[in-house]
Amino acid sequence: MTRIATRFSEASGRKLLVPYITAGDPDLETTLALMHTLVKAGADVIELGVPFSDPMADGPVIQAACERALKNKVSLVQVMETVKRFRETDQDTAVVLMGYMNPVERLGYARFAELAAESGVDGVLTVDMPPEEAGDLVAELRKHDLDSIFLLSPTTPDARIERVSEMASGYIYYVSLKGVTGAANLDTAEVAGKVAHIQSLTGTPVAVGFGIRDADSAAAVSETADAVVVGSVLVALVGEHGAQPDVLHSKLFDIVNGMRQAMDAKAGAAA
Repeated sequence: MTRIATRFSEASGRKLLVPYITAGDPDLETTLALMHTLVKAGADVIELGVPFSDPMADGPVIQAACERALKNKVSLVQVMETVKRFRETDQDTAVVLMGYMNPVERLGYARFAELAAESGVDGVLTVDMPPEEAGDLVAELRKHDLDSIFLLSPTTPDARIERVSEMASGYIYYVSLKGVTGAANLDTAEVAGKVAHIQSLTGTPVAVGFGIRDADSAAAVSETADAVVVGSVLVALVGEHGAQPDVLHSKLFDIVNGMRQAMDAKAGAAA
């Protein structure tokens, strides 16, 4: 059983919190320290963005983070080395690499999967890899017990949901909004209906991301979703306070821990 599966199996009604940060923003040492802060704040899974020059699914906040990381020439291999350092003191928190296919293809599927597993990575989400073309990569990941995570959107038809469900493991990431990361106007009632429908078609846990920016929205989404993903609001903090580590860690902790507490309170009220 992977760390991701273990987290879900041990949740017992508690919904998972999945914060996202961009690796290497502003540098890899800061990324490593922030990963530990996220765990202290209540993270179950950490999504670690692999910086890429053309992050087409991301809004301006994460695009800027990628640009800052790439100025330091942060590579996919260096990101995995950072995960390996994280594993020196944390063997429990799941880590997912989220990024785009180009860096993976340059490294090669087999070598990438091998290095990811050796580094302590648990899952991989490649934004621009459709399930129709993912067979070879998924096969390599499965050889090393790595989860393959896929995206669904508000416009995904049922047939495609079922196809993704056949290939996915760990969790399925439901993009709650039409648009890029950081978009606003989250309709939690609409999200709840769509998530419930997806859950009726798959046995894989469903995580919801895009548009979650505070404790209230995280708690509302957690009523239906199996996990809540939060990214842009955290990445914006890194961009604003990257040169002030004490301020950055304090603010990051407060936001994530506030979400954790709100989600737990919602779960407790529903029990």
